[in-house]
Amino acid sequence: MIDLILTLVPMSVLLSFLLAGVVLNLTPGSDVMFTIASGIKGGIPAGVAAATGVALGSFVHVTLTTFGLAALLATLPWVFQAIKWGGVLYLLLLAYQAWTATAITDTANTGRASYSRALKQGCITNVTNPKVALFILAFLPQFADETRGPIWVQMLILGVIFTLSGWVITSLYGIFAGYLGYKLRQYFTILNKLSAIILGGLALRLAAT
Repeated sequence: MIDLILTLVPMSVLLSFLLAGVVLNLTPGSDVMFTIASGIKGGIPAGVAAATGVALGSFVHVTLTTFGLAALLATLPWVFQAIKWGGVLYLLLLAYQAWTATAITDTANTGRASYSRALKQGCITNVTNPKVALFILAFLPQFADETRGPIWVQMLILGVIFTLSGWVITSLYGIFAGYLGYKLRQYFTILNKLSAIILGGLALRLAAT
């Protein structure tokens, strides 16, 4: 299996792709900011769950790109706009829910609930971000070569690697934010307001692009 992968994606190409992917994932974007907001609000489990949801959303785009469906986002403006504004509205909804949330004292139940919500919201937020689809559509093919074998297999391999490396890095952001959130758990109202501001900022940023 490893020999087959290295035949399709040579080690030199793999290392170049991994380096580029790590640098891109380290750059704070909407996915990182959402993970940080979730970690602050719900602790380390919520931060890691948000990162997992983001990774699942990224893999959806990887799958679409691999089989050519993501090209619709680049060629049909109305599809791009529909997904973009759907993401804006969803982020605003999350911001409203965070801003109006009341303090919760049952931390055990909160952790489980936050985990589930962060996972789902992280996935939906990433899936409805057309910039992620277009980025993956532009990024993956640069490291594929039809002379090495089927393009779709190469892109799928690269996409899995990109998704996994992104999950690790984004999870670290979530863990760091979750650790601070745990230390400040008594200030639930302040943390909810901070989460709402971050989420609202993400919505405005997406709307402005």
